[in-house]
Amino acid sequence: MEEIETRTIRKVMWRLMPFLVLCYFVAYLDRVNVGFAKLQMNAALGLSEAAYGFGAGLFFIAYFLLEVPSNLALDKFGARLWIARIMFSWGLISALFAYIQPISRATGISNEYVFFALRFLLGIAEAGFFPGIIFYLTLWFPSVYRARVVAMFMLAIPFSSIVGAPVSGALLNITGAGHDGWQWLFILEAIPSIVMAFVVVFYLTDRPGQAKWLGADEKSWLETRLETERKQKVAVEHLSIGKALSDPRVLACAFVYFCLNAASYGVAFFLPTIVKGFGVSNFQTGLLSALPFVFGAVGMVLLGRSSDRTLKRREHVCFAMIIAAVGVAGAGLVESPVLVLGLLCLSQIGVSATPPLLWPIPSAFLTGSSAAAGIAAINSIGNLSGFAGPYVMGYLKDMTGTFTAGLLVLGATTLAGGIVAMTLKVSRDLESAAAAKAAPAE
Repeated sequence: MEEIETRTIRKVMWRLMPFLVLCYFVAYLDRVNVGFAKLQMNAALGLSEAAYGFGAGLFFIAYFLLEVPSNLALDKFGARLWIARIMFSWGLISALFAYIQPISRATGISNEYVFFALRFLLGIAEAGFFPGIIFYLTLWFPSVYRARVVAMFMLAIPFSSIVGAPVSGALLNITGAGHDGWQWLFILEAIPSIVMAFVVVFYLTDRPGQAKWLGADEKSWLETRLETERKQKVAVEHLSIGKALSDPRVLACAFVYFCLNAASYGVAFFLPTIVKGFGVSNFQTGLLSALPFVFGAVGMVLLGRSSDRTLKRREHVCFAMIIAAVGVAGAGLVESPVLVLGLLCLSQIGVSATPPLLWPIPSAFLTGSSAAAGIAAINSIGNLSGFAGPYVMGYLKDMTGTFTAGLLVLGATTLAGGIVAMTLKVSRDLESAAAAKAAPAE
């Protein structure tokens, strides 16, 4: 590795990654804090387990409908303004969950349907954020760095749970000013996203050529390297937006992501309820709910580095999803709280590690606007299971009285995704060839 590469990548890493991780930390916290609010909210609003699961999942229906248009808008208007718009709108809507009952009284709509509507609106507001960042990273990092930078970005998920779970559990104990704990939870955790929206406008840089914080030689090296990789991919294969959306590899990636998210969100939205069933306090529920994500963070980093080192992308995805499947299904077959929590920790290693292992695969054959559309399509289709997973968990819990059936279904779904991952046919030589071809130009 030449000195110019080391210096440039280090600058880009330190400039972008901590800030993007912080943005996603805030986003994910607002997305899943409903799982903690549920401990008080269901009784306050009169929601059944199935109604809660249905409402929690409606977020992802809106996500599905608007992911691709949102990502194309980000490509057109730039990440700085579009991401700021996303964060501001979702912060406002997230805070409105605290006022479901007043909204219901004012409109005559039931609490249940106001909850459904706000979850759907939250999905509309946030649509495009995650795939937008994934696309944004392709504008700044060469292929051989993709898995590790996506892993670093997605560390926000376990970190938001490691930090956010105890905080959310503690916030449930706050009362005052006519608000219960679950209402304060929504209000206080919405504020950071609104504040961050204004910071994004002044901090982010849309493309390397606009980066005043890079030296002239560093900008030249990075732009040359990325353009060489783009030409290398186009020379092998160029996909239009339409072809990208119907490409079998894109659809296969979407199916794998669908299976993963069924387990990811199906467990995440009910994890505080499962842990609360151990007979612990709200704060203890927060602490124990954070533990699986500690293991998830470690697995994400280690497997991401291994994937970049070997470039065996699909093998790593398959391995991670098998781990997730064993952990989720196993948690449904045991009764001891220690074993249940231990198996959920195992599952989270695979669940957390899979996305950063999967995303470099479509980035290896998609470029430009087709990359924006293809990545958004994978994320939007994959996130449909964010609706299906929680609804299945809630419905089967109402039907059987336990989470066993739901966890077994989600485990089997994840295993199916791992099997399909091994059918992905993307040349790992393309990534290494692009880097080798770029070397003389540098």
